[in-house]
Amino acid sequence: MSFMKYQFQSWMLLLVLFIIASCTPQEPASPLPTPTESSQAPSDQIRPSTAPATTEVPPITQSQFADVLSIQVTGNPGLYQFAVEVASPDTGCEQYADWWEVFSEDGELRYRRILLHSHVNEQPFVRSGGPVNIAADDVVYVRAHMNEIGYGGTLMKGTVQDGFIPAEAEAGFGASLERVPPLPEDCAF
Repeated sequence: MSFMKYQFQSWMLLLVLFIIASCTPQEPASPLPTPTESSQAPSDQIRPSTAPATTEVPPITQSQFADVLSIQVTGNPGLYQFAVEVASPDTGCEQYADWWEVFSEDGELRYRRILLHSHVNEQPFVRSGGPVNIAADDVVYVRAHMNEIGYGGTLMKGTVQDGFIPAEAEAGFGASLERVPPLPEDCAF
């Protein structure tokens, strides 16, 4: 009888340890990318939260926008394919990067790649699109858009022949493109 009691106690101990281990916070399998310097809020605005969770929507900060991290271009003039790497604070269909786009210095939309779903578990992610009808030396901007809050993250500026670098645009630059088709119709997940 004591052997069965010992075996039962051993199983109970293992069960308690399993429950404790499953309740202990774990490090994420792969860390999220570190935002670029231009996409970080000033350090005096970044504070750890000590307040209890609420249902209020927090104010929009730079880190809530989608950032373009890199661009790879293949193809020929007028028929370029862009592979754009985006980091976005996706939480599902309620908040996700819904497109990336290429536009000219004068604000003309040259191409828009609609993103059909959120990328909660795939950050950063790369999506390709084209053909983009530009010449090798046309200066263009590439930026991403968040479905609910719009533009605001890191964008890239450059040419196919010389490459792309992070850039800043004046507030409101190209904002009218937000209503130019094609626009997403729905979010799959």
